[in-house]
Amino acid sequence: MLKLMVISVPAVEVELASDALWALGVQAVEERDVGGPTEDHYVELWTSLGDDVDIVTRAADGFPARWRWRLVEVDESVASTWRAHAVATWVERDLVICPAWVELDAPDDAIVVRIEPAGTFGLGDHSTTMLTLRAMRRCLFPGATVLDVGCGSGVLAVAACRLGAARAEAIDIFPAAAAVADDNAARNGVAGRVSASTTPIGDISGHYDIVVANILAPTLIALSDDLKRVLATAGVLVISGVLADRYDHVLEALRPLKVIATDHLGGWAAVTLRW
Repeated sequence: MLKLMVISVPAVEVELASDALWALGVQAVEERDVGGPTEDHYVELWTSLGDDVDIVTRAADGFPARWRWRLVEVDESVASTWRAHAVATWVERDLVICPAWVELDAPDDAIVVRIEPAGTFGLGDHSTTMLTLRAMRRCLFPGATVLDVGCGSGVLAVAACRLGAARAEAIDIFPAAAAVADDNAARNGVAGRVSASTTPIGDISGHYDIVVANILAPTLIALSDDLKRVLATAGVLVISGVLADRYDHVLEALRPLKVIATDHLGGWAAVTLRW
């Protein structure tokens, strides 16, 4: 049996809540209209955030209090029907993130990053992931070191090494993430250059040329001191998971880092900062 998270949100906030879930890297979100009076009309969003109740609870801490949530158990075969509809995501003309089980006829010069999310989050198709990939690629240089904070399935870390980084460290609080990220690194021929773990960022002691953090605003703020601490003197920080019109509070927490680029897509933003 598989645990699914069910979030009840006001109907007028369905799009916002769905986007928040996609930003966490879920593979599918099902909407169920539960009716009720127009002034108190709620919709249920069904998705998977893994089986660890403590971790799911921490993820839900970033949601508004009015979004009620619970866990339900369902048959795993039913919960996996989304895989039949998964497609490749073209990030740029020569960069594509492709589900590991999907056949793809790509040009010879295209970098194809194949990802099996398994029980983690991140198939590379959400706007925040695409924005982060594009911003990270602009900053990458041969031999760069990369830290992927909240790595999920390892999309960003694996892509960084495929694009020329010397090594990438991928960290996530979700226990399953490390094994899945390592598996995806091996699948893409960069196993020796990606190191995945559940090491908290507070325990990371090195400095990195590029730090990427595609996580929601409350977590970015909570981790802001450590994000700055691990960034090399000439390094670049790329954050995403923030709404395009609502991230000034995140930038305030990241001062004195300065914004050097901002990209928008689908109502979300990725911001590139440096010292």
